[in-house]
Amino acid sequence: MTAHTRIRPFNTKDTYPEQKLDNDLCQAVVAKGTMVFVRGQVSQDLDTRQSLHVGDATMQTRKTMQNIKMLMEESGGNMDHICRIVVYLTDIRYRQDVYREMGQWLKGVFPCSTGLVITALARPEWLVEIEVTAVIPD
Repeated sequence: MTAHTRIRPFNTKDTYPEQKLDNDLCQAVVAKGTMVFVRGQVSQDLDTRQSLHVGDATMQTRKTMQNIKMLMEESGGNMDHICRIVVYLTDIRYRQDVYREMGQWLKGVFPCSTGLVITALARPEWLVEIEVTAVIPD
């Protein structure tokens, strides 16, 4: 059971069968509780600020999701409390690798999701950035 009411949940393997994705998403989330806004995360060690996994979109996504999980836990919540994600890619060709990795971290959560392809992120070695909005239930 998810932490919030998820409206019209779906899986991307049904919506985008040609892309071989497996993400649990939904069209809307109804949530009550304490809001948590997680700054856009990248493949960076949050203690040393070192960029990690240069050139590897999958590993950058894995580190990004590790950071998100850590920050959610430090905020008193968990991944089930995530309501919305925004994914920024520097190249559309990374989409499948990024979404496959991200989907493993959000299995059964069904957040709302928006994905954008942009020209660049704050550092040229970053290929993906993910921000989340979560609500920790009362």
